[in-house]
Amino acid sequence: MPMHETLSATGIGVSLFDLRHTFESAQPLTFYAEYNAQSNTLTYTSGAHIINVGASGGVEKGTLLVVSKDLGYSVAEVTRRFRLSDNMRSVYKRISTDSFMRASIERYKGMRLTLNDPWETTLCFIISQFNNVKRIGLITKNVVRTFGPAIKGDNDNVIAHSFPGSGDLAHATIKELMACGAGFRAKYIKEAAEYCTNNLSLQGLRSKGHDELKEELMGISGVGDKVADCIALFGYGDTRAFPVDVWMQRAMERMYFKGKKTGVRKIHEFADKRWGAYSGFAQQYIYHYARNARIGVDAKPRLGK
Repeated sequence: MPMHETLSATGIGVSLFDLRHTFESAQPLTFYAEYNAQSNTLTYTSGAHIINVGASGGVEKGTLLVVSKDLGYSVAEVTRRFRLSDNMRSVYKRISTDSFMRASIERYKGMRLTLNDPWETTLCFIISQFNNVKRIGLITKNVVRTFGPAIKGDNDNVIAHSFPGSGDLAHATIKELMACGAGFRAKYIKEAAEYCTNNLSLQGLRSKGHDELKEELMGISGVGDKVADCIALFGYGDTRAFPVDVWMQRAMERMYFKGKKTGVRKIHEFADKRWGAYSGFAQQYIYHYARNARIGVDAKPRLGK
C-alpha cells in the first residue's frame, strides 16, 4: 500500500468471489495492478485515486476489505469494477451447459468479469497482440509510469501514476512508446490514441448494440475482431462478446468441434446459440482453463458434450 497517505477502511460482503482467479485471468487489471498472492491483496489506480482491495474468507462467502483515502469513491469503484451486482449463481446455471464448462467453473469458481474504462481496455488489448501475459504487463506498466499523471501523497510526493488517457498518449512519440517496450505496437498505440482523442468518443459508444459497437471499435487502428470483442466485454460490459484468440480457437475446436479446424465466425455463431447474452462469462472460463491447461498444445480429453 502507498506510504504517506491518510487511509480509511471498510468491508464489503461478497459471495462466489475469488480475487486471485480474477486478477490472473488476463483482464485489464492483470496488466497494470499489483497483486500480492501471500496477503491476497490488490492495489491499482482509478483516476486520481489509489484503490487497495484485500479478500478474506471463502469463495462461497467472504469479505472485500477496501482501503483508500476516499472510501465513498473507492467502494463505488470496487463495486462497479468487479461487477459485484452480478448474480454468479444465475450465471453459472446459465453457462453450465456441458462437462467442460462445469469443470472450468469448478476449477476457477469465483472468477469475475471486470468492468474497466473503455480507453484503458483498448490500450491494454492493443498491447496484448502477439504477446504473452507477462510482457503485456511489463509494457503496460512502463506506459503508465511514463505517461500517466502523477498521484501525490500527503507530503506532496509522487506515490503512483494514474492510467494515462488517450490524450496523454496522443502527444507521445513513437520513439517514446518504443522505449516502453511496445515494439511494432507503438505505431498502433499512437494512432489509436490520436483517433480516440480527436475523432471518436469511446464514452459515447455506451448506448450502441453489440454489432454496432464492434463496428465502431474496429475503426480504431490496431483493433481487429478479437480486440474489439475484448473491449466490448471488459470496457463496456457487453456480455454477448466472445473474444477468440489462438487459445480460445484451439479450445473451442477441441472441446466443441471434435478437433476440426473451425473459423472464428462459426465459433461466434456456436457461442451465441449456446450461451447467448452470457457468452462473455463462458468465454472467460473457457479461456482461463484452456490457457492454464494448454489445451490444443498438450493432449487433453474432450469434455464439451
